[in-house]
Amino acid sequence: MQYMLLLYNDDAPIDGDEQDILRRYGVFTQEVRDNGTFVEGNRLQPASTSATIRIRDGETLVTDGPFAETKEQLGGYYVLECENIDEALAYAAKIPAVEYGSIEVRPVWQM
Repeated sequence: MQYMLLLYNDDAPIDGDEQDILRRYGVFTQEVRDNGTFVEGNRLQPASTSATIRIRDGETLVTDGPFAETKEQLGGYYVLECENIDEALAYAAKIPAVEYGSIEVRPVWQM
């Protein structure tokens, strides 16, 4: 089953050595590529570059930024092929974002 691991964190710069954090993401990504678990994944641009669209009563409304005012924003994702939720959670615990943000693990509803 596929699981989407949604990485949430503050858009502010990360405390600590950014190069080390990026290296650790590279190590994790290589691990899931090498073992055949990786389906896809990407880092997202900051939430300030996004737009949100809604249609209410036939009127299209577009606003800058994310739909909710929260400290943590969606910053990236992985889609992994895992045996079960426990395996997906174990991989999520290895992603650096878990140390300064949060990771939502959600099964993909494949059509």
